[in-house]
Amino acid sequence: MPLVKVSLGTRSYNIKIGGSLLPGLGADCAALKLGQKCAVITDTNVAARYAKPALASLNRAGFEPLLITVPAGETAKRLKQVEACYNQLAANRMERKSFIVALGGGVVGDLAGFVAASYLRGIPFVQVPTTLLAQVDSSVGGKTGVNLAAGKNLVGAFYQPRLVLCDLNALRTLPEREFRAGLAEVIKYGIIYDADLFVRLERDMPKILRRDAASLAHIVARSCEIKADVVSQDETESGLRAILNFGHTIGHAIEAITAYGRYLHGEAISIGQVAAAHLSAERLGLSTDEVERIRALFVTAGLPVELKLSASQRGGLLAAMTLDKKVSAGEIKFVLAERLGKVTWGQKVPSASVQRALDLVQFKPDRRKR
Repeated sequence: MPLVKVSLGTRSYNIKIGGSLLPGLGADCAALKLGQKCAVITDTNVAARYAKPALASLNRAGFEPLLITVPAGETAKRLKQVEACYNQLAANRMERKSFIVALGGGVVGDLAGFVAASYLRGIPFVQVPTTLLAQVDSSVGGKTGVNLAAGKNLVGAFYQPRLVLCDLNALRTLPEREFRAGLAEVIKYGIIYDADLFVRLERDMPKILRRDAASLAHIVARSCEIKADVVSQDETESGLRAILNFGHTIGHAIEAITAYGRYLHGEAISIGQVAAAHLSAERLGLSTDEVERIRALFVTAGLPVELKLSASQRGGLLAAMTLDKKVSAGEIKFVLAERLGKVTWGQKVPSASVQRALDLVQFKPDRRKR
């Protein structure tokens, strides 16, 4: 069973990767010597499939689990939902030694992590990600948060889990669209950190899309290794960790202007990464060949690489980008690629360059006919 360690001194923790891990959730939590009371925060979709075995495992280990179910989807990441969780924790007398299990995808992990970070000024939590995107990205690294109407993840905290359990069996039942969306983050790791991983994805994408067990185990483990390495060096994004945001400045803005309803996170950052590749070509000399390889891999993964924007929507997109967390002194900073496997963060990009990149990802019907 692959085991990846996130090295953060006293806040270090392990990421366990393998099949059939959920039945051992209770035993793993008991090994952490957590409090007897706990809450499992999940959403309506995940609860129907995984709440019962998660609660049963915790009960077998002697815990007293409370189930808290939130609506499925990005709209659950709201302060109103956080307050609802607080009230249920308080009503059930959760204490500082109590803990939270985040059972679900990235939305549940972000929400539950923020609840854990802030309830009683912080109680332990365990991540049990059930989507590919959550397993390779959002469950690792301690970023928690919720959205405001003005933008994504504008309220949150850096708060590390005590353990991450990536049960690969959960990926078997993941809807196709959700599975493909998770691949956007995997491809990102190849672009920003590991050119060999990118080549492997080009070669193995058909097997990955068939959910070949060995291929999935490799890409989940390698993605977690990369993120763990980056986070261990820069926990709070003061430097290196910013590379994990490749494509996210534009991607998050796409999500915001479409009210978090049209695109899944992975779909939005797929478009954002293609736009960032074009920016990289203009600003840092990323080769035309590598720009095309990046675009082609997203297409092969079944992810969008274009979007339709009216003039007013284009303005809204640019405005949303100025609210991004990575803006400094009013300037938008980008992560750009010098070559596959090598990126640079903190790049100032003129608005004219951003406009040109958006032109290149603007949907054009005639492009489909070629």
